Amino acid sequence: MRTVDIADTGETGFDDAVWSDVIEAVDRTYSELVAYQEKLEHQNRELDDLRRFMNSVFQSVSDLLIVVGRDNRIEQTGGSFDRLMAGQNKTVTGEVVDRLFTSGSRPVFTDAIEQAILTREFVTVEIEILTVEGPAPLELSIAPRLNERGKSVGAVIVGRPLGELRRAYSELAASHKALKEAQAHLVRNEKLASLGRLVAGVAHELNNPISFVYASTHAMEKYATRFETYFEAVQAGATRDQLIAMRGDLGLDRALKNMREAISGAKDGAERVRDIVEDLRRLSSEGPGEAVEFDLVTTTRTAADWVVRGTKTPVQVKFEGDMRPVARGNPGHIQQIVMNLVQNAIDAVADTDNPQVTLTHDVAGERAVLKVRDNGPGIPEDVAASIFDPFFTTKAVGKGTGLGLSISSKIAQEHGGDLHLSETDQPGTCFCLDLPLGGQT
Repeated sequence: MRTVDIADTGETGFDDAVWSDVIEAVDRTYSELVAYQEKLEHQNRELDDLRRFMNSVFQSVSDLLIVVGRDNRIEQTGGSFDRLMAGQNKTVTGEVVDRLFTSGSRPVFTDAIEQAILTREFVTVEIEILTVEGPAPLELSIAPRLNERGKSVGAVIVGRPLGELRRAYSELAASHKALKEAQAHLVRNEKLASLGRLVAGVAHELNNPISFVYASTHAMEKYATRFETYFEAVQAGATRDQLIAMRGDLGLDRALKNMREAISGAKDGAERVRDIVEDLRRLSSEGPGEAVEFDLVTTTRTAADWVVRGTKTPVQVKFEGDMRPVARGNPGHIQQIVMNLVQNAIDAVADTDNPQVTLTHDVAGERAVLKVRDNGPGIPEDVAASIFDPFFTTKAVGKGTGLGLSISSKIAQEHGGDLHLSETDQPGTCFCLDLPLGGQT
């Protein structure tokens, strides 16, 4: 604004140019004030929106939230505080936060919040909070509040009710137990299904030695009758000539020889029955069992023989490999794996000309290896990735449970081994089972 001499002006002391500058300055100041007011109102609206947003966040969080100042007085609450404290959030603001906790928890909380404020680090502690239903356990996470200069001005407390958490853990443990029981039940069912497929072979194997024992005991009964007749004559005082004649008529010399053969045959038959029952007992044994060293070739042959006896497919089973690995594990459970692999191989070659199943034993590093290969149609690539999934099967409905390979893989892993589909340059499918090596024979 320019200055002028009063003598040069009119009665007002200012010329028109001066008034113009004044009015212009007033208008500019007014415009600045209006702009500042609009900006301030906009910032207030943003602040209100932010406050409403923070309140909604505070109220929507499932955990209990408490904001306290440096003097440990409550400034704000949120989350599940209302539900847990039965609407006390309006009455506790400004109160010392310690009064919310049981007398035994207050020293623990005081130490924790002082540590959080002093160290400016998160502190987690378990305390009991007083609710209308009585003391309730909480897990508190205490975080320091810092101002723009980095100075602690209070703390933010997040509490999670441990009752619900422990109930959740309990339900999880119960579900895990039920899952393990269901898994064990599936394993048992699969083993029973495997045994069911072998009933015909088992019946045949038991029938032969039992029939042999029966025939031998029947013969011994006939020979015993002859000897009883002869001994009765001796007791009756028959002469020497009479006894010699009776011995020839009864054929006692031949009967004695035949009786020894019958006894030996009955013993062999009984031992065969005993071995069959023992094999079945090992096959159907429950539990993980004690890990022992066993001849993998013998175990494999026994399992394969059981499957072949119970099948109607005229398959040729061959054993290859110069190695005789000794594996470590439960031989009964390994027999189950082998039986399942051989049964699957036989099913795969049912419609194949000259069906063959080849079992190869080998040693690779510290592993005993068994490969089961068939000359069937093979497994398509789009199916190969799913063959170990539970309940997955390519067989017709009623022909398979879809659990055999899944359970076999699990058993192999429990033994520290592995069961997988192996690549082969020949027609068909090849499965590879490797187990920890126990020794060499």
